[in-house]
Amino acid sequence: MVSTNSKAPSLAGKIAIVTGASRGIGEAIAFDLASRGASVMITYTSASSEAKVEKLIARITSLGNGSSAASIRADLALPGSPQQIVDATLSAFTTDTIHILVNNAAIAYDKFMVDVDADGFDSTFLLNLRAPFFLTQGVRKHLPSAGGGRIINISSVAGRTGFPNHSVYGATKAGLEALTRSWASEFGPAGHTVNAISPGATESDMLDQLDRGFVEGLRKATPMENRFGTGQDIADIVSWLASEESRWITGQTIGAAGGSVMY
Repeated sequence: MVSTNSKAPSLAGKIAIVTGASRGIGEAIAFDLASRGASVMITYTSASSEAKVEKLIARITSLGNGSSAASIRADLALPGSPQQIVDATLSAFTTDTIHILVNNAAIAYDKFMVDVDADGFDSTFLLNLRAPFFLTQGVRKHLPSAGGGRIINISSVAGRTGFPNHSVYGATKAGLEALTRSWASEFGPAGHTVNAISPGATESDMLDQLDRGFVEGLRKATPMENRFGTGQDIADIVSWLASEESRWITGQTIGAAGGSVMY
């Protein structure tokens, strides 16, 4: 019996990688892609996430729609991790092709400029910008030869909004959007799209790490229902960008912030 969580199998037969998928936005994205038929490689970093990942894989397995899931523990800040993730994906799903990559993993870094140290600066850029660069480089050669590959980068409104204590984090997200545009130009001739999604304040562990007064101000400034976004709000957009229906959209950053930022 197919779970009622299953949706139209628009991504049946597709292979996807979702980084940072043990919780929050990443978990919602991984499950939604699977609910539409994709097989998903879930990446996570810490041993404390293993139980969450096992539960997510069990939920995907219970869909009964032909999708499947596997996982790999990998610290994306390490230079060898991108290739390990690619190799694990090809092996887990017995394939030479990866159709969808969602660069979601990131860390928050909310310090005023005068309080930033070199270690914090470097670690934020390593995970938020260098890791998606080299994981995408590794996936590139395995995108479908007939076109239709989808690279989806999860950015943030901080990449364009001048929050006073987010200069480093915001710079990594602005950089990710710049990569999105350049890659769209490079990948387009082969029929692959590259886009970014820019969430506003979205329910997640990362949101919980931020100053509560700052976060509450973001909620009140969100025109759409004065609420935080949810993982599902973002996952629905990811799944559309992963589908054939989005084939004419590339090089774009799609704001997903309930109107808190409009551009």
